[in-house]
Amino acid sequence: MIGKISGLMDYKGDDHVLIDVRGVGYLVYCSDRTLATLPGPGEAVTLYTDLLVREDLLQLFGFPSLLEKEWHRLLMSVQGVGAKASLAILGALGAEGVNRAIALGDWNAVKAARGIGPKTAQRVVNELKDKAPAVMALGGALAATLASDGAAGEVIEGDPASAPRQPKRVESGGAAVQSEALSALSNLGYGPGEAAGAVAQAAGDAPGADTATLIRAALKLLAPKG
Repeated sequence: MIGKISGLMDYKGDDHVLIDVRGVGYLVYCSDRTLATLPGPGEAVTLYTDLLVREDLLQLFGFPSLLEKEWHRLLMSVQGVGAKASLAILGALGAEGVNRAIALGDWNAVKAARGIGPKTAQRVVNELKDKAPAVMALGGALAATLASDGAAGEVIEGDPASAPRQPKRVESGGAAVQSEALSALSNLGYGPGEAAGAVAQAAGDAPGADTATLIRAALKLLAPKG
């Protein structure tokens, strides 16, 4: 299993890139959103990958974060959602957007992805809603790991695999804050589903909020009405 590729960008196509890893070119399919963030030819690039194996096909799909790769794995587990549909959803919403849409049961947001109909969007939300809290917690754990391991290692001249990691995306910090807020609400006795929904809505209402602000906002949403 090929789980990660680091090398030099050779070229970008409409839906894929070619990455040169020590003279071997890897064709990696990516979402529109991921393609837009990748560097130009000759520059260092790192992607987490998922290998699709079929009788007559081997395809690599690339993601900028492990959180996005995990959502791809979960989306692919839904009946009727293949790799192309998964990339369309992730391209339209991003990892955190998928997390928020599913936690809130917002299938209209999922339907906004190219080629995704209402029935498929509803199936995605219904089948994955219970898994959103665990993925939010995973996002926080991954963000913490990346932060502690963020210092670049030694760069070996002429070795693209030793190139510094690309800067972490803003979504990693957001994932960590949401995970901390989710944990706090769980400790207060709220169920995983309702806590995840409140955190997702609060994060959507106040992008960039710190943990304390997010918890207060989520608690207001969870407070009894009337």
